[in-house]
Amino acid sequence: MTHFSDERGAELRELFFESSQELLQTVNDEALKLEKNPQDREAVRSIRRAVHTLKGDAAACGFRELSELAHELEDALAIDMPASHAGLAEIAFSAADTFAAMLVAYRKKRKLPATDSLREQIRELATAPAGRTRKKKVSTSRIHAAWTEYEKLAIEDAQRRGKKVFHIVAIIDPNCAMPIAARQLVLNGLSGMGEVLAAKPEPGSAESSKRLEFAFASEKTAEQLLLKCRIPTVIGQVTAVLIKGSAKKAPPPWVPSEGQPSAAMTPTTPMEQEAESPAPAGISSIENVLRVDAERIDNVLNLVGELIIGKSMLQQALHELTKLNPRDAIRGRFADAMAFQARVLNDLQRSVMKIRMVPVEQLFRRFPRMVRDVSKQCGKNVELVVTGQDTDLDKSILDAIAEPLTHLVRNAIWHGIEADEDRARTGKAAQGTLKLAAYHQGNQVIIEVSDDGRGIDLARIRAKAIEKGLISPEEAAHLGETDTLNFVFRPGFSTADEITEIAGRGVGLDVVQSVLHRLKGTVSIETRPGEGTTFRLKLPLTLAIIKAILFRVEQRLYAIPLNSVAEISRAHESDLHQVDNFEVLQMRGQVLPLVRLGRVAERSAEAKIFVLVIQVGERKLGLIVDGLEGEEELVIKALDDQTVSTDLVSGASILGDGRVVLILNIAAIVERYSKSRSHRDIGLLGLLSPGQSEIQDAGTVSQ
Repeated sequence: MTHFSDERGAELRELFFESSQELLQTVNDEALKLEKNPQDREAVRSIRRAVHTLKGDAAACGFRELSELAHELEDALAIDMPASHAGLAEIAFSAADTFAAMLVAYRKKRKLPATDSLREQIRELATAPAGRTRKKKVSTSRIHAAWTEYEKLAIEDAQRRGKKVFHIVAIIDPNCAMPIAARQLVLNGLSGMGEVLAAKPEPGSAESSKRLEFAFASEKTAEQLLLKCRIPTVIGQVTAVLIKGSAKKAPPPWVPSEGQPSAAMTPTTPMEQEAESPAPAGISSIENVLRVDAERIDNVLNLVGELIIGKSMLQQALHELTKLNPRDAIRGRFADAMAFQARVLNDLQRSVMKIRMVPVEQLFRRFPRMVRDVSKQCGKNVELVVTGQDTDLDKSILDAIAEPLTHLVRNAIWHGIEADEDRARTGKAAQGTLKLAAYHQGNQVIIEVSDDGRGIDLARIRAKAIEKGLISPEEAAHLGETDTLNFVFRPGFSTADEITEIAGRGVGLDVVQSVLHRLKGTVSIETRPGEGTTFRLKLPLTLAIIKAILFRVEQRLYAIPLNSVAEISRAHESDLHQVDNFEVLQMRGQVLPLVRLGRVAERSAEAKIFVLVIQVGERKLGLIVDGLEGEEELVIKALDDQTVSTDLVSGASILGDGRVVLILNIAAIVERYSKSRSHRDIGLLGLLSPGQSEIQDAGTVSQ
């Protein structure tokens, strides 16, 4: 029998694990449609197509248990139903969950989960009541031949050349006196009729004395081939089944197009071709799609980053050359070459960044099923509305926000949206609405989770904060809306009256904020009592290369992302005022709180300072710096905990002249300032002053 090599088999299985997630998502999507409209026959057919593909692909990878279970479900779904089956959607949901659990077990080499419950549901579905008939099927055994990759390519090539490709299965007569010679006798009979593209099992194997299988390209009919293969006393039974194909190149069977079964993996008879509904029209061909490991793209992006550093070094050298020889003729040619290189490098950077970008639809698709399950568990009626699915986001960021978004969606259903009777009392529609939206804003991506529920009770949050000893009653009386809402992101903070599987444990929203900080993003809350709540996540398009503004603090060079700077202001020391031991600056009739990133030194009242006004969510904060160095495109390099021991620094970069610049974590600075204000901790006035070594020692990083 032909086997994949260990390396090739492992690659095939990894591709199967990836493509199977798309198939299971299709099952969930179609089951949701079926639940809303039980008469939707197309949804049933789509589910069957996905299960059909999963069955064949699992068999090709050697996952027999999954293939057999999917085969049972596919057969049950092949039954014509004159009326809707009330439990069909539930069976599809159960199958998707069971298949997903089996895939996890296969991937992690664990014990397979129990499948008795699903098998019982399938048996009930397959029990044909009056009026139900099974679709016509050929009674011959359907063999799911696991052709090798090269054999599949040969089959596809023959089909492109206009040849018919048959899957011939010859059962050797148990009383045959010479089973070893059966293969050669069949091949002799087929000689001159066409071309053998594949043959299995391997000669000499135990299986080869029982049955033979061929992929045979020919212009003859199936009857003509069968006539040549029927050898008395040698071949007991033989079938010739036409393998579906098209003139176009089909994608590999382990990468099925959405909702479309893989043709090359499972042979299908002409009768089945008539019974099967064709795949939905308009499905785009994925023949030009190339699956690449994300790590390879990261390596290319890292090399682009090194090129950008090299560009900065050349620009620095050109600047110094211009100073030394301002009239040198070669300087102009050098400048032109540098400008050309910069344009090409910018195009290369954008192209690589686009490769990493994926639509947020890949993440949003999982939430309709989740909303449905959580709503049923809570006894609520909730509709999910999704917009902006085509918004592109860096793949690594998309993967990282999956858990935070899950927490926000579950909390919105449990905490935000009221029960049906409560909504009726307030004049709202019985069905609550949960919205997921994504859109671009500058060089950021905004993702919003909104509900039309009861809103967040600020008084209850303050009371809970006082109860937990986080603030005093006097401080709570002066606490603004933003500061009050920020308490929900504290670890262990919850206002739920009871602990359930979904809420009340104080775990979730603190995870949201910590993940957003790690991604150099922010999360803010907008709530309206009785109308609803919106959680707004602001994320960078990428984590690899940023536009930054450089500044000096005590002769050291630092940077912050340019998109977080609202404006830059000049002021004198005399313009600063003290309010409750905190420095503030009055700008256009508004009071701006200030943070000194360096030591609080004695300066004259007329000394000039720069104030970088940063905005995180709805909050503005002014950073007092000693001087500005300009804008720069920085390639972010990660720093380990041994190099920098503070969360106020998110990374570093190398400039063209070899200097190291530390990139500050704006979200962490704002959070530290917020905590210092709520606790009136004057020692944190300068944030970096109590532990200068935290950030100054990090400045000694060498290239």
